Amino acid sequence: MPLKKNLLLASLVLVGSAGLAQAEMSATTATDMEVRSGPGQEYPTIGMATRGSEATLDGCIEGSRWCRVDVNGMRGWVYAQYLNVEQNGNMLVVEQHRDDLGIPVISYQQTDPVQTGSVQTAQPGPDDELIGPVDQDNGNVVAITPPSEVQTYIAENPAETVRLRGNVVIGATLPQSVTVHRIPDYRYSYVEVNRQPVLVDPETRRIVYVYQ
Repeated sequence: MPLKKNLLLASLVLVGSAGLAQAEMSATTATDMEVRSGPGQEYPTIGMATRGSEATLDGCIEGSRWCRVDVNGMRGWVYAQYLNVEQNGNMLVVEQHRDDLGIPVISYQQTDPVQTGSVQTAQPGPDDELIGPVDQDNGNVVAITPPSEVQTYIAENPAETVRLRGNVVIGATLPQSVTVHRIPDYRYSYVEVNRQPVLVDPETRRIVYVYQ
C-alpha cells in the first residue's frame, strides 16, 4: 500500500507540473513594442519592450489579438502579432498559430483606474515637432463620423504613438515627417498622436477625427 500511495502522489506531482508548464509559456518579442495596462489602445502604456526580449506568456483573450505577458520587468498586454514562440526549432507567430501552440485563453478584468471612453495623452517634449494650426480661413474642414469597423481595425492594428507639440484637434495639419497608416477600403488613414488615435486625410494631412 505505501508503494502504491507513493506512486500515486508522484503521478499527481507530474500532472500538476505539466499544467504549470502549459500555463507559463515562453515567448520572444519580434520588435520593439509598447506594453499596455489593458488589452486595447485606450489603456495607458506601462513601458517599452525591446526586440528579442524573453517574455512569459500567460495567454490571449479569445476572439482578440491581445495577450498578457511578463517582459522586461513589466506585466501587461501586447499584440499577438509581435510575439513568437519556439516549437521544434521554429519560431511561430502567436497570432497565426494560437491553436497549434495551445495558447491558453484568458479573460480580462479591469483593475487599473482607467476611465472608459477617455484616452490618457502623452506629454510631448520641447524638442518634438509642432502640429500645424487649424486654418481658420478654410471653411472646408468638416468633422467626419467614421464607421465602427474603422475603430475595430485600428484597435487590431495598433501603431506606435508619435509625440508632437500642439493641439490634437480636427483641422490641424500633421508634419510631413509623420507616417500615416492606410485603412483598407477607406478614404482616410490613421496615426496615433500623443496616445490619441486620429484619422487623417492622406492628401492634405489634416486631422478629420480624434478618438476620445
